[in-house]
Order: sequence, then C-alpha cells, then structure tokens
Amino acid sequence: MKIKELLRIVPLFSDLEDEELELLAQASYPAHFYKGQVILMEEEEGNTLFVIERGKVKVSVQDKEGRELVLAVLGEGDFFGEMAILDGKPRSASVVALEDTLALTLRRGDFLNIIHRNPWVAVRLLEEMAKRIRKADVKMKSLALLDVTGRIVYSLLQMAEDGVRVPEGVLLPSRVTRQLIADMSGTSRETVSRTLGRLRDDGYIRISGRRIILLREDELWEHFISL
Repeated sequence: MKIKELLRIVPLFSDLEDEELELLAQASYPAHFYKGQVILMEEEEGNTLFVIERGKVKVSVQDKEGRELVLAVLGEGDFFGEMAILDGKPRSASVVALEDTLALTLRRGDFLNIIHRNPWVAVRLLEEMAKRIRKADVKMKSLALLDVTGRIVYSLLQMAEDGVRVPEGVLLPSRVTRQLIADMSGTSRETVSRTLGRLRDDGYIRISGRRIILLREDELWEHFISL
C-alpha cells in the first residue's frame, strides 16, 4: 500500500484533501522496528511524530527506583511522539516495540505546516491527547487506590480491549506476558504469576499455555475494580 493510502486510513489525517495527503506522504518516511527494539527514550531530544502502520508498541515511564510503568499499548493507526512535536521539549516517555512494527515518521516542521493549513488536525490531536490523559488519570488512580490484585485485574481488562471474543470469553493478545502485566500493574512478575493462579482457581480466567482467556469479564469489574 502506498504511503498516501496508509495515511488516509489514519483517523488523524483521514479528512485531508488529496493534495494535502500527497504533501504529507512526500514528507513521511517508513521506519521498521524489531520486537524489543527501543524506539524512543524518555528524556531524549526528539522532533519526530510516529504513526503505526502495523505492529504494537508500549509507552512507559520509570520511577525514581528505575521500575517501569507501562502507560499504554498502541497499535495500527495510533500515533506517538506528539508531545515533543508540539512543545519541542524532551520525550516524556519511552516507547518499545512489542512486536515487529512498521511506522511512518513525520518531522516537526512538516507536521506543524499541516496543522497551520488544516486547523482541524490540531483539534483531532487534542481530542486524542485528552482521551489519553483521561486513561492515564484512571491508571494513576488504580495504582493509588487498588490493591495489587485489583491492579492486575485492571491491566487484564485494559488488554482485553485488543482481545478476541471466543465462546468462553475474551482471549487476550499473544503479546500479553507476565512481565508486561507486571509492568502495567506496578508489581513483580512473581506476584503476577501467583495472582493469575488464584484467578484461574477461582474460575475468573483460563490459562492455556501462554495465553489467557477472561471467562467472567463483568464479574472481574464488579469484584475487583472500585474507582
């Protein structure tokens, strides 16, 4: 698929006229990242916006003790790097590829030119940023108010949004590992393993090899999440 057609399916740019899309395509460059590759580092300088064509990435920050907290998992059509694009300051978070990922890159000056000519692109950008801030607020609240089991359950429910509906419930994506759950929940891999075992024994989830199926999604919300 040509870059122009790829950009057309990205919500941020979907209403651009053909001429604007062509200009944007000419200014965009594809970038390939392997699973586990660091794409952005927190606090490094940057002037590039990334739009995911395919693949998944995790966005995370580190606390003072060096522990990782995953803020979001982004996929096809999502973008990242927008904060540094807008204010020119260092990156606010790190981004790592969870699987082989292809992204389109756009430099700050080219993106700002698009915004100047099409102000509604800025409106869509602000809408998406507001959505992410709300999710981050809920994430911070969950870390502050929920016990460790609640935080792990909340992370499972978050990842279920990208899962597949099966007769038994929701099959979580294959990228969901114990370590990813731990990083999203602010706890250790060992604690995650013990908690998953209890949830399995209580009939809330099923573990098949490395895959997790949420069996009673509504009850997980009701019994463990209280925000």
